[in-house]
Amino acid sequence: MLLCQISDLHIKAGRRLAYGVVDTATMLERCVAHILALPQRPDAVVATGDLVDLGTPQEYALLRELLAPLPMPLYLLPGNHDERDALREAFPEHAYLRQWAPFVQYAIDLEPIRLVALDTVVPRSGAGALCEARLGWLERTLAGAPGRPTVVAMHHPPFVTGIGHMDRVGLSGSEALADVIARHPQVERIIAGHLHRPITVRFAKTVAGTCPSPAHQVALDIDLEAADRFVMEPPGFQLHWWSGLQLVTHTATVGDFAGPYPFRVGGRLID
Repeated sequence: MLLCQISDLHIKAGRRLAYGVVDTATMLERCVAHILALPQRPDAVVATGDLVDLGTPQEYALLRELLAPLPMPLYLLPGNHDERDALREAFPEHAYLRQWAPFVQYAIDLEPIRLVALDTVVPRSGAGALCEARLGWLERTLAGAPGRPTVVAMHHPPFVTGIGHMDRVGLSGSEALADVIARHPQVERIIAGHLHRPITVRFAKTVAGTCPSPAHQVALDIDLEAADRFVMEPPGFQLHWWSGLQLVTHTATVGDFAGPYPFRVGGRLID
């Protein structure tokens, strides 16, 4: 089973440039085309928040248009740039968005894995939170399928990254989340966005990580006083492959590159 993760799309109405620099709409189009051209097409796609930039209906209408070529099931969750009600209104056929109101939290059986999505949004804040109600839902949901390999998806990562300006808009409630996750060993991975970079850490007896953006990336500056900056490093997404025994994560780079070239011709290594 192959689950594709995209994150931090930051679509703006009228295809306007994000921060006056980033053509997020065109870059998402290229990402979608890259996904469709993969030698193994994903079974499902999950988008882990910051789908649009301001949370307006016009932005979600464009997002819907840009994601429409994807033929596989698509699962959306909000980030700090999103607006829950506008997201639900733009994708009315996505019933899972209303699985548990007022938060956008849901559980989907993808066979053979289970996708469990958490809503970390705090309205009008860049930071995220997991309150008692949200974590209580997670506890009940995980307890309901203890034998099913599970991926927990969220926007804000539940760990400190060392990139100061991003950690200052991090997640509160991560210690309580760790307590819940540790009680449920079927959780194979926690996948998140927000950081616009691929970052991996051991968390609560499992592995947690973030996904690059198909557009701009947060500057790699591991400093508690790191400035608030982004760079136009190669865009990307992630593929989470369930092997039947474990979850393996690959980071893919979007773009046109030379190759692939053979290592061998006629069984002989090329020198």
